[in-house]
Amino acid sequence: MINGVIRAAESGETINPLIPAWYDIVGSLICFVIILVFFWRLVLPRMRKLLDERAAAIEGNIEKADEAQRKAEALLEEYTAQLAEARAEAGKIRETARADGQKIVAEAREAAATEAARVTAQAQAQLEAERQTALVQLRGEVGSLAIDLASTVVREALDEDKRAQAIVDRFLADLEADEQKAGSGN
Repeated sequence: MINGVIRAAESGETINPLIPAWYDIVGSLICFVIILVFFWRLVLPRMRKLLDERAAAIEGNIEKADEAQRKAEALLEEYTAQLAEARAEAGKIRETARADGQKIVAEAREAAATEAARVTAQAQAQLEAERQTALVQLRGEVGSLAIDLASTVVREALDEDKRAQAIVDRFLADLEADEQKAGSGN
């Protein structure tokens, strides 16, 4: 090109350096067509195949991700259902335990009431037995004291046991009858 510019300058022709010569255009066009055919026939199909494979892989991965998401949602729903079921079962167990606890407390109260009634009845029976024993002892002592006192007052010996016992018994029966009349009169 420089040779062409020098020749053009010697001959007096003005050549525009921005416009190439016709043979440069034809040579460049032939190279361009060869490269275009090379790309069109070899590179472009390989690129399309590679892009198609990538698109298929991406779509497959998207499908796999969607499937995984559906499975995760199903597992979440199942887990939520199991959790709700476990909570319901725990509530039932708590209610059963509460009822059992109340039943045990009621049984313990009933057993304690029964034991208290038994102890009270036993104590009353023991008190009654002791009262009877004390009454028998008291009658004996009161009888002997009354006979001693009466013999001192009368200045006679009241040694007959049967007769003295009958007098004491009659006296005590009269006292009991007076107490009962006084108790029912109030």
